[in-house]
Amino acid sequence: MALSSFDIDAPRWDQSTFMGRLKHFFNITDWRTALLPDSRLDEAKALVESCRAGSIPPGTTEEQLHYAKKLYDSAFHPDTGDRMNLIGRMSFQVPGGMAITGCMLQFYRTVPAVVFWQWVNQSFNALVNYTNRNAASPITPKQIGVAYVTATSTALATAVGLNLYTKKAPPLVARWVPFAAVAAANCVNIPMMRQQEILNGIAVTDENGNKLGHSKKAAVKGIIQVVISRITMAAPGMIILPIIMQRMEKYKFMQGLQVLMYSGLLVFMVPAACSLFPQRCSMAVSKLEPELRDVIVSQYGDAVQRVYFNKGL
Repeated sequence: MALSSFDIDAPRWDQSTFMGRLKHFFNITDWRTALLPDSRLDEAKALVESCRAGSIPPGTTEEQLHYAKKLYDSAFHPDTGDRMNLIGRMSFQVPGGMAITGCMLQFYRTVPAVVFWQWVNQSFNALVNYTNRNAASPITPKQIGVAYVTATSTALATAVGLNLYTKKAPPLVARWVPFAAVAAANCVNIPMMRQQEILNGIAVTDENGNKLGHSKKAAVKGIIQVVISRITMAAPGMIILPIIMQRMEKYKFMQGLQVLMYSGLLVFMVPAACSLFPQRCSMAVSKLEPELRDVIVSQYGDAVQRVYFNKGL
């Protein structure tokens, strides 16, 4: 294939299938990309933009274009094209999540430890949620603050409440408290951080990217899918790993392996959870708000059957 006709935005893998999305997210959530300097990322962005403009530098190979697109997708927001902060990128989920969740699973016995590590985790999650929102819906600093405080309070209340409630429960039940807190907080943190999308709707387009309007129902669908994905991302490590540790913790060599075991799970679960639903989400026109549906039908008739939107991650 002549590189002059190379479509750098065409998916390398079929995004309508789970396996296709899994390959895509394994590619862009590669934790090694988080180690690269901003200058290297900016070079990749420049190459991607040159390719989009039909001006590919002489001597550039197809492999170099694919790698540039990998770096671009891992570090730049799909809505704005701006470079995302390092900690909020999905490629940072493995090192960041490994350290924080490992500590949550290790230090769960006392209330002060539970409070501290849940606070650290929710601060991390708030930044991730903000970074991966649908950026077409702006959010004010006040709304960010309210979302952060609400989600953190929910996580702390759940964790501390369950920690006290499970004092007389079997030890394994107490080990699952961090997961319950994380799940509860995700149900609050993500909708709160993306409240503007719920209140004002998110931009929906036709199959060719032509903007059709804003939909609150589309926003709710996208956010629910993100909540499910985030809880799924944490579930294996925070449910299965405590069972293993319960049986193996008596062996001293196992005590230092918990974080490494969790990181191994995250390497797979971050892309797997992101792959549960297409990032370019769709919705039948018939399920939209009556006002938006009527506008689309009056302008396009039956030509537009579905609308598309970025659900975020």
